[in-house]
Amino acid sequence: MQALVLEKTRHLSLRDIELVLDLGPDDVKIAINTVGICGSDVHYYTHGRIGPYIVTEPMVLGHEASGVVVEVGANVRTLRKGDRVCMEPGIANDKSRATRLGLYNLDPDVVFWATPPVHGCLTPFVIHPANLTFRLPDNVSFAEGAMVEPFAVGMQAVAKARVAPGDTALVIGAGPIGIMVALAALAGGCSSVIISDVQDPKLAIAARYEGIVAINSRHDDLKTFVRDRTDNWGVDIVFEASGHPTAFEGIFEFVRPGGAAVFVGMPVEQISLDLVAAQSKEVRMETVFRYANVYDRALALIASGKVDLKPLIADTYQFKDSIAAFERAAEGRPADVKIQIHLGKDAS
Repeated sequence: MQALVLEKTRHLSLRDIELVLDLGPDDVKIAINTVGICGSDVHYYTHGRIGPYIVTEPMVLGHEASGVVVEVGANVRTLRKGDRVCMEPGIANDKSRATRLGLYNLDPDVVFWATPPVHGCLTPFVIHPANLTFRLPDNVSFAEGAMVEPFAVGMQAVAKARVAPGDTALVIGAGPIGIMVALAALAGGCSSVIISDVQDPKLAIAARYEGIVAINSRHDDLKTFVRDRTDNWGVDIVFEASGHPTAFEGIFEFVRPGGAAVFVGMPVEQISLDLVAAQSKEVRMETVFRYANVYDRALALIASGKVDLKPLIADTYQFKDSIAAFERAAEGRPADVKIQIHLGKDAS
């Protein structure tokens, strides 16, 4: 079966590869329609590793996906052939202590698409557990279905933040995840969200959404901006979504006393935090690793129309042009929030 295979750093092939497609009684077989390119996919392509996860042998990329059920296992009652679906890509051990605590995203043995050595979904067919496969409402396109995965990260961040109605927030970093966090924060009850970055094209995309105020922190002093907008009090929540080491410097100055700081972006190098600054305000600190128990709610918000992710899709490539799609994603064009690859017959 053909797939987009990362052979080694900076070397992709669109070729046949032998993949296991054994349908278990609790599984469904899915014909993939649309796959989004994630920053982690690009990082594996350009660097061959993310922290301890190292590509040592050919690996199929992709984990943000939607498709159509073409076969169901003997025990599956919630889905049927022909259902349009999206898939939560991490399969935890249901007997692990983390999973039993409801923290299945933290299961050390989780099998997550396109995380070495696990193959991803940039291939025509996959087998996936039915309980991690979600039917798309009629008004949600395949393209939007493939956006549920990154939006779930934003949902997880907002859940960890414990947003209260009327809260104000600051999101540092207007990349794909930063914008997802901002939209999830608004949907979760924030009255307004400031989002900062150093690239105007990214900020222009974020600023299209009502409730989001965009600021270029290279040209304007972000601390002064936040103080002025909050009467020198600070935002209720600051989300760090860039992972850039400089973003952590003085981060607690943005937060009001008793507020929260949620760390979403993963730094590529060690960073330092001013713990005394956090203690003096009793800032609550939270961290985010993927998501748990939010996928259905993320999909529901998209279906409701309260969250519109369509403007974030910069371009869609056909499967035969997958390598070109990755080359473009690796360029890091500021105006490209999400690049998608279309495999199915229906582009809707």
